Amino acid sequence: MRVTISHNKPVQEIKNSIDRSFDSLFNGFGSGLVEFADQHHSWSGNTMVFDMNARMGFVKSPIKGTIDVTDKDVTIDVDLGILGKLVPEQTVRTGIEGRVKGLLT
Repeated sequence: MRVTISHNKPVQEIKNSIDRSFDSLFNGFGSGLVEFADQHHSWSGNTMVFDMNARMGFVKSPIKGTIDVTDKDVTIDVDLGILGKLVPEQTVRTGIEGRVKGLLT
């Protein structure tokens, strides 16, 4: 899944906001039924690479992806694994967009 959000702030400011708020970026989608653990992320230039484990009931799934920050937008590419079959993509997309837009204001 790919989510792209426009912005008009300096790249470093956006990166700092994403870095500070990364742990909460994915929380809350799936009506709070999804728990995240083992979250890791690192920056290479303006690209963050991340991975974590998501648990929904007895189902555990690795999630991985990237966040690219450019002068004009933030693009999040995420592979939800099997969790993508259990939680509607639009729910995840809306949740991520809302959180990132909150970081950009």
